Amino acid sequence: MYRFLMTRQWLILALLSLVLIPTMIELGFWQLHRHEHKVAQNALISRNLKADPVAVSALTSPGHTVPRSDYWRAVTATGTFDEKHEVVVRRRTATDGSIGVHVLVPFDLKGGGTVLINRGWVPSADDQHAFPDVPAAPRGEVTVTGRLKADETTGASGIKDISDLPDRQVMLISSAQQARLLDRPVLGGYVELTAPAPKNGSPEPIEAPDDSSIGPHMAYAVQWWLFAAGVPVGFVVLARREKRDRIAAAEAAAAAAAAAEDATPEPEPEPAQA
Repeated sequence: MYRFLMTRQWLILALLSLVLIPTMIELGFWQLHRHEHKVAQNALISRNLKADPVAVSALTSPGHTVPRSDYWRAVTATGTFDEKHEVVVRRRTATDGSIGVHVLVPFDLKGGGTVLINRGWVPSADDQHAFPDVPAAPRGEVTVTGRLKADETTGASGIKDISDLPDRQVMLISSAQQARLLDRPVLGGYVELTAPAPKNGSPEPIEAPDDSSIGPHMAYAVQWWLFAAGVPVGFVVLARREKRDRIAAAEAAAAAAAAAEDATPEPEPEPAQA
């Protein structure tokens, strides 16, 4: 009664099932790996945010690529803000989702060297070609604290770099790019300013990264594996249902044929000839 499994329709369904099962299993492992990556990143963020601040020059230097293990490390620096060479980074969002710019300013370190400081978010100017209104940075020698970040790239951020922007506007935070503009060495990466707090809350400080949310990736992994387990179960259920339907159809056909045979009148005998 399972000969119907050799029909074209059922063979196609079987091949489709054989393709879906490993695909769903692989998708489950992909989500599992994303979950593990998120958990590891949360641990890194939490550990680095809680670490005691160190001098920024202890973790980076001109031309240095900040490794992921040092992302969000608390760092300190003492020096002066070089507002004359301040630039803004376009298309950045505030905590409420508003589109504006980040204020990026070189910070000349006491004892030598320059590091980029991201002071935070301000609204864009009404005219996109104009420089926005940016509150003044602290004057004189100050000590700042912030989170160390790596230089931004198009590959990592998905932001396309544009060369023909208005003066003092950029798309990406790049120490190498700013070093060329300043014509002096700049420490690799940049610092998201956390202290001192800006007067009147502007520029708006950048929020600390979230180290608590792990996302739905584990739930998605379990769902994909349940789907993979459900494919052969579903195939068997459909096959058994098809078998029952075929048996029922055959029995109904046999009953109908028997009923038709019983209802057929027998021919009357011919009268005898004299």
